[in-house]
Amino acid sequence: MKYCRFKLNDETHYGSVEDRGGELWIAALAPAPAEDLAYRLALEEAPAENFKPLPLSAAELMPPVTPSKIVCVGRNYRAHVRELGNEMPTEPLIFLKPPSSLLAPGGVIRMPAVSKRVDFEGELAVVIGRRARNLKPGAKWRDVVRGFTLANDVTARDLQNKDDQWTRAKGFDTFCPIGPIVSDELDLDAGLSIETRLNGEVRQHASTLDFIFSLPELLVFITSVFTLEPGDLLLTGTPSGIAPLSAGDRVEVSIPDLGVLLNTVGAG
Repeated sequence: MKYCRFKLNDETHYGSVEDRGGELWIAALAPAPAEDLAYRLALEEAPAENFKPLPLSAAELMPPVTPSKIVCVGRNYRAHVRELGNEMPTEPLIFLKPPSSLLAPGGVIRMPAVSKRVDFEGELAVVIGRRARNLKPGAKWRDVVRGFTLANDVTARDLQNKDDQWTRAKGFDTFCPIGPIVSDELDLDAGLSIETRLNGEVRQHASTLDFIFSLPELLVFITSVFTLEPGDLLLTGTPSGIAPLSAGDRVEVSIPDLGVLLNTVGAG
């Protein structure tokens, strides 16, 4: 299953996504996830007209999820911990980004005037599919995961270093690009290769096999703190190679079979 969320004729739709000759296409309209109640009600009032398939690259894409919360994991790749000069964590380091930070594929990351350094952080993101609370070690984590998508945990690095916590540095509007699709067809156990390019140059390249804490470990830890709801996002950490952004930059995050999350950078 692969799906996206997009606008067509000023209306929001979900679409099933297929690979056609190496290019992703929106093949048909798809039902909305249970958490997107507003869309489901709107569809009941005005059913969608006949849909003609179109390339994903030609669609006006939106964030593919509508989470109640965005849970992030810091310092989950050893090389990234070392490049920041931090000690290796002994348990997951988690923080939240507000849903208002979400940005669609193709959207513009806005640089806040109060920050002198804003970095990209390409990441694998997990979409929760079922309500999860107090998961136990050995639980079937796939039962609560809907699929995977791409994310960019944009960070005002100077504010992160200045503040005692990371809410401001991570929470600006446009600081969570996400998408373009959600897929449950990836084999995380085999390792996924993640890459981030800045203006066409590879700056991050790593495998999720380099996680310090595996996804099952993260889900057990996080659900011991609070409940994860359908549609919630879990950003699993960024590899080494982070670098500052400037107005006019083009940043691309990719994982095979998840497409490319492309965003540009604008002034504040």
